Amino acid sequence: MHSFLGQCYASARSVLVVFATREGMEGAFRLAISGTPGTGKSTVASLLGDLGYRIETVESLAEEFGCIEEVDPRDGARPIDVKNLQQKLKSAWEGMPNKTTVIDGHLSHLLGVDSVVILRCRPEELRERLAGRSYPNQKIDENVDWEILGGPWTEIEDGKPIIEFDTSCERIESIVAAILQWVSDDFKPRSPRNPIDWVGKGEV
Repeated sequence: MHSFLGQCYASARSVLVVFATREGMEGAFRLAISGTPGTGKSTVASLLGDLGYRIETVESLAEEFGCIEEVDPRDGARPIDVKNLQQKLKSAWEGMPNKTTVIDGHLSHLLGVDSVVILRCRPEELRERLAGRSYPNQKIDENVDWEILGGPWTEIEDGKPIIEFDTSCERIESIVAAILQWVSDDFKPRSPRNPIDWVGKGEV
């Protein structure tokens, strides 16, 4: 892990230099790390944070802007008023950030970000991961169904650069390195040629 982080620090520095000099010091951007719960978003975000990126979570933003509700006793979650949060961030996020920011959360692709990383996971492995977190069976079924349907792909807006990874077969360190390379390449390709289709792969 230490050698990986050393390599990534060098890569991250080069990425930051690229964006600091690009288009008149425009540089910084907001990157969503999205995907079904259990796909590895927080792990990826944490590694990017270790490399110097600012990390925000959707929940912390909702708290900050007063867009989160009380705990739902049925599943222990705190519902987020996404539309209200979108409106408040529209003015708060006017212009580019002063530092590249990673937004971690399965709703992050719905916010005013500049690019999106989508993490996917084989449905059966996802089921095992969520069971390991002691999710209620109903919540597990809902999340697995969402993953089968495509997760964030069902809600994402056209026009934003998107990259997708399968965390059930790719190492997290390799994914982080690939994200850094994608950023360095100016978010190209702009979208996956063949987005993951679990039904087509016979995974359901």
